[in-house]
Amino acid sequence: MKRWWGALVLVLALALAGFVAPAALRQLAAPAVAAQASTTRQAAATSNAALSSSDVVAALEGTMETVYQNVSPSVVYIEVTSSPQATGYRSRGQQLPQFQVPPQQGSGSGFVWDKQGNIVTNNHVVEGASSIQVTFSDGTTAPATLVGADANSDLAVIKVSVSAGKLQPVTLADSTQVKVGQVAIAIGNPFGLESTMTVGYVSGLGRSLPTTNRRGVGPSYNIPDLIQTDAPINPGNSGGVLLNSNGEVLGVTNAIASNSGSSSGVGFAIPASTVAKIVPTLISGGKVSYSWLGISGGTLDSELAKTMNLDANQQGVLVAEVTSGGPAEKAGLKGGNNTATINGRDVQVGGDVITAIDGHQISNFEALTSYLLRSTKPGQQVSLTILRDGKQQDVAVTLGERPTSQPTPKPTQPAS
Repeated sequence: MKRWWGALVLVLALALAGFVAPAALRQLAAPAVAAQASTTRQAAATSNAALSSSDVVAALEGTMETVYQNVSPSVVYIEVTSSPQATGYRSRGQQLPQFQVPPQQGSGSGFVWDKQGNIVTNNHVVEGASSIQVTFSDGTTAPATLVGADANSDLAVIKVSVSAGKLQPVTLADSTQVKVGQVAIAIGNPFGLESTMTVGYVSGLGRSLPTTNRRGVGPSYNIPDLIQTDAPINPGNSGGVLLNSNGEVLGVTNAIASNSGSSSGVGFAIPASTVAKIVPTLISGGKVSYSWLGISGGTLDSELAKTMNLDANQQGVLVAEVTSGGPAEKAGLKGGNNTATINGRDVQVGGDVITAIDGHQISNFEALTSYLLRSTKPGQQVSLTILRDGKQQDVAVTLGERPTSQPTPKPTQPAS
């Protein structure tokens, strides 16, 4: 096994270096004819393999160096300060004196969007900031103002006034074509260490995370289509870039999954397709409007399907609740009417199961939110294919605009 593995590695290394001819491939596949000839070939192959391995490493390093040199001038370090706030509390009905909470400071990353000085970052980096300072890779600093922010996508745009020569806009990739296994390069400012590059792979696609805001009020929705990567991402990387090997932006790094608060090999980025849709609207001063169906629910799994007397392999979105007065209720969709205990958890069952929207199959809740974000707008009519009491039917729904406030759905039942 070791000999065959070594031969495979040798073929790959020589192929990458351009040294393998068809005759050589046939030679590797055939049994040795003479021990002396085999020894001679092995010695020559070993020498070539060592050389080609060095060439491959040099080529990889050259690619990484080029990406860093081309893109790092576009990535900026962002420092924010929030205003001091007066607060107080009551004790036994008496209002006690207020005291000042000192200004809070934080930092993150961002990247140059255009020659007009617009810089993209995460909403959670600049949310609540009273002052914003931007530092470019050459050390130039400039104050920034907030142009627009959108908590639902965790994106924000700030603007600086510097010479056009300081502004090197990034190039966006087509993130809808990214594949698991492709190289992923993160550039940002983890722990305040400016212009740090880390390298890994795209390790997952189609992830979703709940939106967050510091005020902790309003509805909770999901950010769909997130790119997962094992490229190390740490606090301070938020708002930075995740790149492909061409130096094009696959996404905006915005979160990690970690028990320690530091990189554990699972990081997330908002895809370039979402960035391309949201950022121009923020720059124009417009309001980012999202389609709204007016339901809460979750992915139909085999246990839920069996509880509802459906095929265990049935896929779709189980509607748990419909928002009063919302588009789904107006169209006649129905939420759960019974409670079942599954794996020790009480869940709403008996509601409609959405299996398709406009003919596009819906296998899980993430697919539904992704379609609404990518392909619809408020006021648009869509056709939902649903299962009700095991029978399929189509329902026309005119989508509304996502409200800014409503009762927050249960964590296990994201809204859409």
